[in-house]
Parts: sequence; C-alpha cells; structure tokens
Amino acid sequence: MNEISRRDEISLSGAALRGAPWKAAAIGGGAVSAASFGLGVLTGGGDLVWALGLGISLFALIAAIGAVAKPDEGDRVTRQARLWSLRHPWRFSLLPAGITAVLDYPVQLVLDGEGVFGSAVQALWHGALVYLIAGVLTLVMQGRARSAQ
Repeated sequence: MNEISRRDEISLSGAALRGAPWKAAAIGGGAVSAASFGLGVLTGGGDLVWALGLGISLFALIAAIGAVAKPDEGDRVTRQARLWSLRHPWRFSLLPAGITAVLDYPVQLVLDGEGVFGSAVQALWHGALVYLIAGVLTLVMQGRARSAQ
C-alpha cells in the first residue's frame, strides 16, 4: 500500500525537472528547428510547422534527460525526485510528453490549419513520441539511480 496518487507523481516529475538544463534545451530545440527549416527551404520543401514541432519535442527531451542525468546533484528534494524518476521512467516521462503536447498544440492550430481536432491529434502524437523516447532513455539510465544511492 505504498501507492502515490497521479498528482503526487506529476509533482515528483516536476521537482525532478526543476534542475533541468532549460537553457541548453531551448538552444538545442531552437537550433534544430532553424536547421530543419533552413534545410527544407534550401531543398524546396521547407515546412515550418514540422520544424517547430521537432524543436519543441527536442526541447522537452533535452530537459527531461538532462534533469535525470545527474541524480546526485541539487538539493535533497530534487535528488529524491530524480531518483524516483529514474526508478519510474514511464511515470516520469508523462510530464515531458504533456509539455510537448501543450506547447505543440498552438503551433499546429495556428500554422497548420488542420482545425481544433486535427491539431490536437498531431500535438498528442508528438507528445506520445516524446513519452516513448524519454521513457526508453530514462530506463537506460536507471543504473545511475543505483550508483547514486
């Protein structure tokens, strides 16, 4: 009976993300968006919506993986949240996936013109990909949780 609520899981994920490398995530996501769009324009098929979606997804992935990469750094609460995140990679990955979907939805809605439901499906699809990738990468990094104890 050591279950925690979904709300507590989101709080722990948020606490783990508190020390994420947000600046590096923003620079990485922005650079990939710019490079993707630029290469698309040079080859004749530049898609701004796709490039922005890719940048948003990479932004969330860099933040998520950067947050759990060093579980022994930060204050006590952050360290404990990061260790929890490494022990529960699929639960932790829900927050970066949600961040991706929330940030991607307005881009899809305004720039893509697919309508409310089509944009929601696209944003959820991008969030699902981030969930899968972040979950697998966090699962691979579980050895760090054992070495940090």
